[in-house]
Amino acid sequence: MATVELTKENFDRTVSENPFVLIDFWAGWCRPCLQFAPVYEKAAEANPDLVFAKVDTEAQQELAAAFDITSIPTLMIVRDQVAIFAQPGALPEAALTDLIGQARALDMDEIRAKIAASASPSQGSSPEAEGTSGTPEA
Repeated sequence: MATVELTKENFDRTVSENPFVLIDFWAGWCRPCLQFAPVYEKAAEANPDLVFAKVDTEAQQELAAAFDITSIPTLMIVRDQVAIFAQPGALPEAALTDLIGQARALDMDEIRAKIAASASPSQGSSPEAEGTSGTPEA
């Protein structure tokens, strides 16, 4: 499947209608973004069951701002409408392949339970963020 161009008009629909979406926030003037593009396209070809999307941060500034994108390229992975990964930087092919494998292996029921527990003040959860290392929760 070819990559999908995301805009503020189709973003919500794309993420809600697909259980696994990778999103590349990029810009045409960004050299690392342009270097990452063929790696991203190759991963899209190797994983036709997943949605690979791109957000042009110049054309979609409002969308980039909504996700606090301050550095590009930034890769985000959304599974079952939950952002499970977001990190700036162009990944090499092997790292992207490994990341996709880790994201596929996540137990989303466990992730949702962690989110619910951290959102509930009665659980006594600490303010320290879980999963902020940039890697998917395992």
